Amino acid sequence: MALHSAEKRLTIPLPGNEDLARAIAATGDYQLGSLETRNFPDGESYLRFLDDVEGRDVDLICTLAHPNENFLPVIFAADAAREFKARSVNLVTPYLAYMRQDKRFNAGEAITSRTFARLVSSSFDSLLTIDPHLHRYHALSEIYTIPATSLASAPVLAKWISHNIEKPLLIGPDEESEQWVSQIGALSGAPFTVLRKTRYGDRNVEIHMGDLSQWQGRTPVLVDDIASSGRTMVEAAKQLAQQGLAKPVCVVVHGLFADDAYERLSAIAEKVVSTDCVPHTSNNISVAELLAEAINAAEKERA
Repeated sequence: MALHSAEKRLTIPLPGNEDLARAIAATGDYQLGSLETRNFPDGESYLRFLDDVEGRDVDLICTLAHPNENFLPVIFAADAAREFKARSVNLVTPYLAYMRQDKRFNAGEAITSRTFARLVSSSFDSLLTIDPHLHRYHALSEIYTIPATSLASAPVLAKWISHNIEKPLLIGPDEESEQWVSQIGALSGAPFTVLRKTRYGDRNVEIHMGDLSQWQGRTPVLVDDIASSGRTMVEAAKQLAQQGLAKPVCVVVHGLFADDAYERLSAIAEKVVSTDCVPHTSNNISVAELLAEAINAAEKERA
């Protein structure tokens, strides 16, 4: 029997996350809620719930691609939901920010990943994200004190590649991506190779690509978890052209595309496709079902 709307989970998007929240709510049969938000003339945020959250499980949908502007509103929403006696307040953030600074490289540096984790853990009952940038951390539980679930996008990417690209050759950007790209290859039945990358700064990378002549006739598919400056994919695409391979299809989980990164990449690639973890014109792969399934699983486990 269908639940009365007052008994259903509430899926509430922060501004800019409406499309994904709508898809999650429809897939999981949750109630789609809404917030009234605006900025005062001095830049401070106004926020008002338009649904009764008392006794409800509330999932706040907010990708954190621009954390410095998006984080305070979602924290305000979480605190207000608690004040209005929500049963649980959960953060569904397909892109989890502040994972980059995971050690102190120079004296005096803040390890922002740990600070950010403490702030999130103090405001939410659980965290759900997709492919966070786990480099020196082995799991989110090393820094988050709430249940923090990391979902793998590989099955979703493999499905899209299988349905949309003939004779793909998967190419990972660096050695760290091998386990991830090999999983996509296993699921899609496509061969894969991995490049070597040397990073000299935030926007300066060097790509080392071996001889790929044996893969002539296949469609190169550059797969990366994050595209920010886009330098890695642009450099890889240039080297593929030098070897006489076709223009690559670029598949990205988190398409941040800072500055003109998307335009530069689009000019050298056959196509640029991203998931809707981060809202962008390149979104073509939905993660709504993946997120809804995880929410359902957590709900059943709690019951």
